[in-house]
Amino acid sequence: MKKVSLFFLLTLFAYPVLAQKTPKEFLGYEPGTIRCTPHYRVLDYFEYLAQQFPKQVKLQQYGTTYENRPLMVAIIASEENFPQLETIRTNHLKSIGLLEGSASGKSVPVSWMSYNIHGNENVSSEAAMIVAYNLLKGDNTAVLKNTVVIIDPCVNPDGYDRYVNGYNQRLGNVANAYAGAWEHSEPWPGGRMNHYMFDLNRDWAWMVQKESQARNTIYQQWMPHVFADFHEQGINSPYFFTPPAKPVHQDVTAWQREFQTIIGDYNRKTFDKNGWLYFTRENFDLFYPSYGDTYPTFNGAIGMTFEQAGNGRAGLAIQKEDGDTLTLHERISHHVAASKATMEALSANADKAASEFIKFFTNAKNNPTGTYKSYVIKTKGSEGNARAFTAYLKRMGFQYGYADKSANFSGAYSFADDKSASASVEAGDIVISTAQPRSTFLKILMEPKTTLEDSVTYDITSWALPYAYGLKAFALKEKVPFTTTAPAATTPAAITTKPYAYLLRWKSQEDAHLLAHLFRKNVRARVATKAFEVEGQKYDIGTVILTRGENARLGDAFDTILQQEAKEMPGSLIPVATGYVTNGPDLGSNYVAQMKAPKVAILTGEGTSPYAVGEVWHYFDQQLHYPATMIHTNDFASAKLADFDVLILANGNYGRVLNESGLTKLKSWVQAGGKLIALEGAVGSLAGKEGFEITKKEEKDEKGKAASDLKVFGNRERESVSTDTPGAIYKFNLDTTHPLAYGLTNPYHGLVLSTSEYGFLKNGWNVGYLQKNPAVAGFVGFEAKKKLENTLMFGTQDLGRGQVVYLVNNPLFRGFWHQGKLVFANAVFMVN
Repeated sequence: MKKVSLFFLLTLFAYPVLAQKTPKEFLGYEPGTIRCTPHYRVLDYFEYLAQQFPKQVKLQQYGTTYENRPLMVAIIASEENFPQLETIRTNHLKSIGLLEGSASGKSVPVSWMSYNIHGNENVSSEAAMIVAYNLLKGDNTAVLKNTVVIIDPCVNPDGYDRYVNGYNQRLGNVANAYAGAWEHSEPWPGGRMNHYMFDLNRDWAWMVQKESQARNTIYQQWMPHVFADFHEQGINSPYFFTPPAKPVHQDVTAWQREFQTIIGDYNRKTFDKNGWLYFTRENFDLFYPSYGDTYPTFNGAIGMTFEQAGNGRAGLAIQKEDGDTLTLHERISHHVAASKATMEALSANADKAASEFIKFFTNAKNNPTGTYKSYVIKTKGSEGNARAFTAYLKRMGFQYGYADKSANFSGAYSFADDKSASASVEAGDIVISTAQPRSTFLKILMEPKTTLEDSVTYDITSWALPYAYGLKAFALKEKVPFTTTAPAATTPAAITTKPYAYLLRWKSQEDAHLLAHLFRKNVRARVATKAFEVEGQKYDIGTVILTRGENARLGDAFDTILQQEAKEMPGSLIPVATGYVTNGPDLGSNYVAQMKAPKVAILTGEGTSPYAVGEVWHYFDQQLHYPATMIHTNDFASAKLADFDVLILANGNYGRVLNESGLTKLKSWVQAGGKLIALEGAVGSLAGKEGFEITKKEEKDEKGKAASDLKVFGNRERESVSTDTPGAIYKFNLDTTHPLAYGLTNPYHGLVLSTSEYGFLKNGWNVGYLQKNPAVAGFVGFEAKKKLENTLMFGTQDLGRGQVVYLVNNPLFRGFWHQGKLVFANAVFMVN
């Protein structure tokens, strides 16, 4: 007789095939009562459903988080469609030109239900379990007959568990609905963001974060027809569903707009039937391309946001302003109902949705939208930035090639000059044709000017990639011939001798990463503060010089380290046999300054912006791979600043930390030789303080107003944006001779996020600043235009033996403004 394993028996009794457990039966409590459900238990339930419905559910892990939690989707289909999942998927990609070959058979639309991208909006993951169970128990058999459903129960597991575990720890025997109760107050930084405190719902198009990169890979493998993104908002708000608010991007098609309304009608009928409050066409627009509704929309889908009252304050129950109590159980029911209505809308319109999706991509390839037919990216002298840009294009699935010969084109748009110009194309330049399946999204990311139908927006209004990557680029109204074969790389001769020095041209974040790596290996470096020429080659100011003499203590390891780097990054390190130059200062000159591997500290915790701290932390930890010590603001008073060379104050309100004693401590440290880097709001904490040169611009006295100038209450929202610049691209004047601007070109294009008015430094260096009419693209309020003229953006000052670096403009914003990373690297490594 065959032995039966104990595990099999336990599994058999735990998961009876004929009586599938509801989420309540599986968890031991009704979701939304008693406690919030941890991430591992949510996944446990989906694994249970996959075991119970092996002919309908496929679980697929598509990645892991920074804290090593699994990222998982459940792919659900009818028993008839389930064996054909791979055929359905590949046929779909073939039908839209993203996979070679011809599609065979009927297209089956895909709806993707995305829950909990903001970790403290925990209702979504609770609802996901019920949505999956209801689908499989046959709540509406037509949905699985006509469509495939993908459920991502938790997009942000690290943030979700940070919130859930924290809330459950503060929860008493029963939930306390009093809004001021301890359980309704999240400790810093809150659970909204991921491990590095990035908002994953702003990272869809940029894919800076690990979770976004993994999600994008599986998204492109399926390319859903409908994408529903579930969120929460303030506790006193009714439910929001589509149609969206204005502005809706001009490239959203008529069908997409129509189907947004159809899906909204399905939801409206459900909410009307239950007597639930809701609103549409307000607050949540369809413009910024890096959301969970716009990214799918610009990739052909019907992308939409759903917003339930709640977020991190709500917990299991909370009292609203009207006296009613909002419960998690109630919140769950709304998301479950909206999920069902949305899936039913696609099911009822399956054939139309499939045909319109194919039409979207066919039109994109054969008749792309927009003025331009080609984009040309100049590569010479910007090889590092160009490599980063092509890596991004590959990740996004965009097609590109290279010019195989030189040519001139008139009437092109020059991004750098913001005007029509002649484009000189050289062999090896990157060429991107708009005649490709994803051209709509490509056009939106590349377009030099965005068109707004409404100035009241939810996020930044310009993001053109050539500016973000600091690349000289042209947009052309004609096709530019190209080849998909990359030009043969010029492979430098192997370094076999022991040269006098190695030179590193300082042009990109790639170079900053290499220098950081060398510093970690105890290699000493110098930097040229003047341009020079040696062995027939010219080198710009900012070139890093690594001499054998200064690294003699490393012995043969010096060459081993550098030659290994040269193999991994061909062409990055150039050996020279002499320290004597034919033009400019010799390599041993006083104009070649010694560099120091800095010991870096970052203030974090209460008072600082989690997003801003996360941007700096991620930059050091994941991009530079260079050590930086996080010091909590509560520990600042006792911190030994003398242990560090650089202290970074990210955006925040430092009033509590930089009180009289804190400011004295900070100033004394700088005067003794420390370097302070202050970003955004941290600059404001120093403005006007004794010893710090930064000041607010002087405001002129306002004369009496006429009656015609008085404000109208009903116009308050629109008038408020007159002083805003919600993420527009500006042209900075740059002093490229200053170490803060090494490797950059003038002008520099930066993304300005606020109307910060700082005057020029009288006893410091004004490295980056705005002059008259500096706005290039995006929305800028009328008053903001005037306020931002003649304003400091980047500057430095001496303070005793130390330095203060003022970065009024944040060069690390969301980690995607690539050329800004070199500004920040300069602040850390070059400013001395």
